[in-house]
Amino acid sequence: MSRNYYDVLGVAKNASQEEIKKAYRKQALKYHPDKNQGDQKAADTFKQVSEAYEVLSDENKRKLYDQYGEEGVKAGGAHAGGAGFSSMEEALRTFMGAFGGGSSMFDNFFGGEGPGAHYAQQGANKKIQVTISFEEAAKGVQKEAVITNNVTCSDCNGSGAATPNDIKHCNTCKGSGQLHQTRGFFSMTTTCPHCHGSGTVITKACTGCHGAGKLKKKQTIKIQIPPGIDSGMRLKMNGYGDSGENGGPAGDLYVYITVTPHEFFKRDGDDLLIELPISFTEASLGAKKEIPTLEASSYKLTIPEGSQTGKILRVRSLGFPNVHGNAKGDFLIHLRVETPVNLSADQKRILKEFQETEKPQNSPQAKSFIDKLKSFF
Repeated sequence: MSRNYYDVLGVAKNASQEEIKKAYRKQALKYHPDKNQGDQKAADTFKQVSEAYEVLSDENKRKLYDQYGEEGVKAGGAHAGGAGFSSMEEALRTFMGAFGGGSSMFDNFFGGEGPGAHYAQQGANKKIQVTISFEEAAKGVQKEAVITNNVTCSDCNGSGAATPNDIKHCNTCKGSGQLHQTRGFFSMTTTCPHCHGSGTVITKACTGCHGAGKLKKKQTIKIQIPPGIDSGMRLKMNGYGDSGENGGPAGDLYVYITVTPHEFFKRDGDDLLIELPISFTEASLGAKKEIPTLEASSYKLTIPEGSQTGKILRVRSLGFPNVHGNAKGDFLIHLRVETPVNLSADQKRILKEFQETEKPQNSPQAKSFIDKLKSFF
């Protein structure tokens, strides 16, 4: 369901960046999952306000949002990214950016529990670039790509230890993952540097992953690219990123598309464009021409009598399909009249005979131009 980001943060549409930041900080602290453990509604609200701040705090994304709404930010228009947080990790990253701190900042606000210390985290997202041809963009195509991800070690199930008995409580923090210090009137809680907040240490590492809990793995994937896609757009493949932490889901894979230019065709939105050279006689007398399209067959184009350079002929629904599957654009043919060259003596004679019979109404644009020019003198 579409949401109004300004309403989510509780600010006016003309709010300054400082007002937006202040409103976000207030709500983010209120709904942060470390203050509302086990409250799914608070977690969802935290992700929503973080998503709203991520867009409105960025001037470019905010302009897209103001003009096109949430779908415009997602699509970039479809191309810019940054909307639709699907994981707590993204929301927490925005939170840390807004407060200008890392795990120690969490310690100060929430008593030493850093992000991810007590709940599952989604794995890191990955991105790749895929190049396709102009024709493939029009018709859609399936591509293969090789990606390398961090996957959970099957030998230790991600624990990093040789056996479950090789996981012990951290003696430095007594298994709490935190160290408490008191200095005068101030009390400070920090993440344990020995166990990095986990509260446990590994006495014997897994031989498969050497204690990391994860391994790098290559895999070949199939990417279904829909018809109508354009350069700069991206596809999201759920679950094709790195494996998650503490039982969390895998991250996502973002596929960024580049379309190679065509030698003859161009694209304007969903419209297909071509510049068609025609002869002087074809423009004067009219003609029929077979021209190629992106469809399987060519199109028989009727050129009207008296066509001028720059005239655009439109063929409905013969352009690019809309990437969202709604409709198709049009095929626009830009006519360019060529002046004949390398004339033979007979051709020159015929043209001179035509010139002698030529009347002002045969060249209305030239006559209109001369008449307007005379009015200045």
